[in-house]
Amino acid sequence: MKTIEDRKDIHNLVHHFYTKIRQDDLLGPIFNKLIPDNKWALHIEKITDFWERTLLGTGKFNGNPSEKHIAVDEQMNYSIDMLHFARWLALWLESVDTLFEGHHAEKAKQDARKMATGQYLTIWQHRKNKAL
Repeated sequence: MKTIEDRKDIHNLVHHFYTKIRQDDLLGPIFNKLIPDNKWALHIEKITDFWERTLLGTGKFNGNPSEKHIAVDEQMNYSIDMLHFARWLALWLESVDTLFEGHHAEKAKQDARKMATGQYLTIWQHRKNKAL
C-alpha cells in the first residue's frame, strides 16, 4: 500500500472519492445538480488544492469551505442533514483506506472527521440565525 507523498497522490485520492460521490444515491444528486459536467475538473483541482494544503502544508488553496456549505444548504432548501455528512465521511474514509496508508492517510481521515462535524454545525448555526 502506498503513502500520500505529493499532489499527484492527493489528486488521485480526490478523483477516486468524487467518482464515488457522483455515483452515490444520496450525495450524487446533490453534487451532480450543483456542479455541471464541464466544471468537475475545476472542482477536483480546487479540492486537491485544499487537501494539499491540509495534508502537506503546501499548495495554493484559497476559499471558504463554510461559506460554500452554507450556500449548498440554501440551494437545497435547507435539506442537508447529518446523514449527508456521515455518508460523505464514509466515502472519504473508504477512499483513503482503499488507496493509502501511513501518517498522511491517517491525518486525512482525522481531519475529514472534524470537517464533517464542523461543517454540519456551521450550516445548522446559520439556519438558526435565519430563524428557520
